Amino acid sequence: MITAGRTQSVADRLIQRRKRQRLADDIASFSVTGMIVLSILSLLLPLVLTLSMSFDARDYLGGFPPMELSLRWYEKFFSDPYLLKGLKTSVQLATLTALIASGLGLSAAVALDRLPRRSAEVVISLFLSPLIVPGVVIGFALLIFYARVGAENTFLRLLGGHVLITFPYAIRTVLAALGGIGPSVVEVAQSLGASPTKAFWTVTFPLAKTGIAAGAIFAFVFSLDDVAVSIFLSGPDRYTLPVALLSMLHANFDLTIAAVAVLIMGTSIALMLLLDWVAGLDRVIGAGYYKA
Repeated sequence: MITAGRTQSVADRLIQRRKRQRLADDIASFSVTGMIVLSILSLLLPLVLTLSMSFDARDYLGGFPPMELSLRWYEKFFSDPYLLKGLKTSVQLATLTALIASGLGLSAAVALDRLPRRSAEVVISLFLSPLIVPGVVIGFALLIFYARVGAENTFLRLLGGHVLITFPYAIRTVLAALGGIGPSVVEVAQSLGASPTKAFWTVTFPLAKTGIAAGAIFAFVFSLDDVAVSIFLSGPDRYTLPVALLSMLHANFDLTIAAVAVLIMGTSIALMLLLDWVAGLDRVIGAGYYKA
């Protein structure tokens, strides 16, 4: 009887412990789910509010949702010469930045791919350093540098700054693409009579084109959206669209800013979908560089 009672007592304690563990697991699962939902809402709600404001027919910030919808703010944007000038500069700047950054990223990635792993990791860390430096610091440093060297062309100053901050994305994606190309593939092409240059253009470049395209898209998106660097390097003759929006926000706030924000968001989403279709976001962002 004593033994049976002890066995029952042990069994009861095990059952109670499992119940407590199950309760703790349920609480942890609920907490994690709640944090995920709150994070998603905190990201989506401002976008939804901005979208609704861009179609609001009122002249002031009213309650949500708007009582009447209109395209007036989009029409005002496409008829505002100040904003259109900023848009033209931003598109030109983003296009040139994408081309230059992807070209430099390809050249640097090919050179790094041929270095020993330890040496390559040191140089890669140097190239990726703009990612961890605040944009305000980079913009101010470039402003001082351009003033010292006497660079007065505003567009070239902006181009140099945007290439600097987007180059890490280009080299990162190209390195991810080159990481899947074994050296034996190029060696086979050279053993069949191809020169190193011809082997690059006929073998390496076609296999790495998805990484190159991904780097160009990343560079375009981040250049189009940059404010921190552009605000230091813009001038009265040349300014980007985000800088123009920021100045409007301080001088004459209206809902045209919401309409432009929606257009920029739509462009970024479209380019990200294109990137996902061309290369796959999970592969581009998640792939690493490991050289055997």
